[in-house]
Amino acid sequence: MAKRSTVSTMLRGAAVPAVVVIVIVGLGAYTVLGPNGARAYGEVKRQLSVRDVQLAALKTKRAEWQNKVALLDPKRADPDMVDELTREKLNVVHPDEVIVPLN
Repeated sequence: MAKRSTVSTMLRGAAVPAVVVIVIVGLGAYTVLGPNGARAYGEVKRQLSVRDVQLAALKTKRAEWQNKVALLDPKRADPDMVDELTREKLNVVHPDEVIVPLN
């Protein structure tokens, strides 16, 4: 009976460290192989470069819109821009129409 108690005591003593090692190994494997792990770094970097290109295009588009908004400022509106937008919104522009400035 003495042998049996020493084996069960050893197993009980080794259970906690074994569980800790299993958890650490599992977390380490997830760190390397998980969706945000070290192996996914290349894909994340590729997606970042695609997003950078999209961001540059959006910044260009934003600058264009900011320019249009500045041209429509009521304090210093550009007459050509106001005329263009008014005619477009009121649907009085024809494809064969020629506009001759008076000044």
